[in-house]
Amino acid sequence: MQPMNAQMGGYDRAITVFSPDGRLYQVEYAREAVKRGTTAVGVKCSDGVVLIVDKRVSTTLLEQTSIEKIFKIDDHIAVASSGLVGDARALVDRARVESQINRVTYNESIDVETLSKKICDHMQTLTQYGGARPYGTALLIAGVSDGVPRLFETDPSGTLLEYKASAIGTGRPAVMKVFEEDYKEGMTVSEAIPMGLKALHAATEGKFDVNNVEIGVVTIEGSDFMRMTREEVKEYVDNYDFENPEEQPEE
Repeated sequence: MQPMNAQMGGYDRAITVFSPDGRLYQVEYAREAVKRGTTAVGVKCSDGVVLIVDKRVSTTLLEQTSIEKIFKIDDHIAVASSGLVGDARALVDRARVESQINRVTYNESIDVETLSKKICDHMQTLTQYGGARPYGTALLIAGVSDGVPRLFETDPSGTLLEYKASAIGTGRPAVMKVFEEDYKEGMTVSEAIPMGLKALHAATEGKFDVNNVEIGVVTIEGSDFMRMTREEVKEYVDNYDFENPEEQPEE
C-alpha cells in the first residue's frame, strides 16, 4: 500500500485535477499563502468604508513607504491585499483597466459589485486551466456605488462574498472575534477606525506599531478615496487606550 503522500501526489501537482474527496489542492495551498500574509481589515459604515492594514516591517533598513497594501482603483474604489504582493499588484492593475474601460465605454464609473465580479471571474479561470497557478492573494474591495457603501472579499478560488466587516491574512480569526462582538449597524467612519485598530491590535498580539499601520477611507460624500497621513493615523492611535479598550472617550 502506497503512503498517503504518494497517493495524493498526482492531485497535488495539477490545478485541473480534483482529488477523490473533491478538493483542488493548489487552490487550498494558495489560500495558505493568504493566511500567511499580513492582516488587513475592512469595515462598512453609514458614511463610507474603512480599510486598515498592518504592513509588518521586518527590518529597520526597509523604506516603509515602499510597502503598499492599500491600492486606489478609481476615485470611488480601493482594495486592501494580503498574500503575495506581486499577485495583488497584477490584480490591481487588471481592476484599474476594467474600471477605465467601463468609464470610456459607458461614460460612468464602474459599480463596485460589477468590478468585484470581474476580478473574481478572472481569478476563477486560473482554477480551470493547466499551465498557470491560482493567485496567492485575497482582496478586500471597498467602494461606494449610488451613494451606498459596499465591502467585498475575494479569495484565490474566485469566491466573492459581501461583508459588513471582514478581515484577511494571518490575523483573521482574532479580528473576526472582535468584529462579531463590537460591530454595530450604522457605525460612522470615526467610530469604525478605533474598532478596526482594536481588532488589528488583537491580531498582532499587542505588537502594535503606528508606523506599520495604513488606513484608507472611501466616503459617501463625494465618493472619494482618501489615504490617511501618518500624522492622522498617529492621532487615532494616540487617542485609543489599548490597555483598557472598553473605556474609550466618546466621539
